[in-house]
Amino acid sequence: MKKKSLLFFSSMVLFLLLAGCQSKNTGEEQRDAAGESVELTISAAASLQDALTEIEARFEKEHPNVLINFNFGASGSLQQQISQGAPADLFFSAAEDKFDKLVNDGLIEEKNGIDLVGNELVLVVPKKSALKIKSFPDLTNADKLSIGTPESVPAGKYAKESLEKMDIWDNIEEKVVYAKDVRQVLTYVETNNVDAGIVYKTDALISEKVNIVDTAEENTHGPIIYPLGMIKDTNHPSEAKLFYDYLQNEKSMGIFEEYGFKGLK
Repeated sequence: MKKKSLLFFSSMVLFLLLAGCQSKNTGEEQRDAAGESVELTISAAASLQDALTEIEARFEKEHPNVLINFNFGASGSLQQQISQGAPADLFFSAAEDKFDKLVNDGLIEEKNGIDLVGNELVLVVPKKSALKIKSFPDLTNADKLSIGTPESVPAGKYAKESLEKMDIWDNIEEKVVYAKDVRQVLTYVETNNVDAGIVYKTDALISEKVNIVDTAEENTHGPIIYPLGMIKDTNHPSEAKLFYDYLQNEKSMGIFEEYGFKGLK
């Protein structure tokens, strides 16, 4: 009788343990179905900061289980970070060549990329500037002017192209103060550390401390196109696709346009 009792007791313990494991697994499946919190890292050009911050706020209200973390910077620097293995789920570049590098290296699939918005290049001066700088040719009157570093900052690359096309570059090259990204160019102008700067129209529009005095003709530089793409090895493909699609919807495109971007899709 003792052996039978012991066998019965052991069987009951084993049954309870199995039931507990099954209950735990079922609970985990239910939590997954409900949507546990997921964090996405979006590497994006600095010039997109204000528009994306507003879009993020709307997105997280609609999808509270998805937390968006932005990594803003120069597109060239961001592309290098991703190439070297830095975590990212989406890449939103201000230049096609930086984006194409990741596509060619197999880090972004072409089918998961789109040319989403465009921009313009403008010349800005401090609000209370005493210098008579009203156009690009007037830059010869400046003591200092700022552009982004052409090798890593797309706006700087476009700025140099424009100045070369206008036959101005050789006359002002020694006066140029290079910046790590387009937002730093804007800050230099706002704080009167330089007499003028070349930035995207979208950056100039958000500042109350600068005046736009001229706009570069489109034929003086390469097309200013912002490609968006999903990183192939994202750890959260469903959520990354969700935000990728959200950035393309009507509401988001309206926000981009409010900040001065041109819709391309």
